[in-house]
Amino acid sequence: MAKTKPKLHQSKNPIAENVRASNVALLQKHLATAVDITYQTKQAHWNVKGMNFIAVHKLFDELHEVTEEFVDTIAERLTALGGQAHGTVQAASENTVLEPYPLDLVNSEDHLRQLSEAYARWNAEVEKGIEEASESGDPLTEDLLTEVGRGLDKSLYFLESHFQS
Repeated sequence: MAKTKPKLHQSKNPIAENVRASNVALLQKHLATAVDITYQTKQAHWNVKGMNFIAVHKLFDELHEVTEEFVDTIAERLTALGGQAHGTVQAASENTVLEPYPLDLVNSEDHLRQLSEAYARWNAEVEKGIEEASESGDPLTEDLLTEVGRGLDKSLYFLESHFQS
């Protein structure tokens, strides 16, 4: 099923309307995923148990704060291009690239592995998005996604370090 071209608000933004529209659609997917991963991370924060509880509990809270900033940054770029940000939980569940987070996880290792998978999956999609934004001629969206990618790389490093020696 083909996505319809988003209706844009009037703007004096110098980027061509077709480029803005394609990048609004691109950013909607990343906004949905940012909302999703923000609350997947919070789900882990609320429910983690185990010997390393406090360290992992705090890590998850820090990662939640990072992804929450991505939500705002992505939504603001999307609206600057003339789009309407779809940032509700319902919109996120329809447009995220992530798998649903298991609600029965307790063990810190299980949460760490699940979040590692989610962060890696989104990071791969961000890499594709950087390329799309570059090819479309929108250096600011490309730069925004590059910033998100750097943050995801760092977060993934923090998560995966628990399994490396």
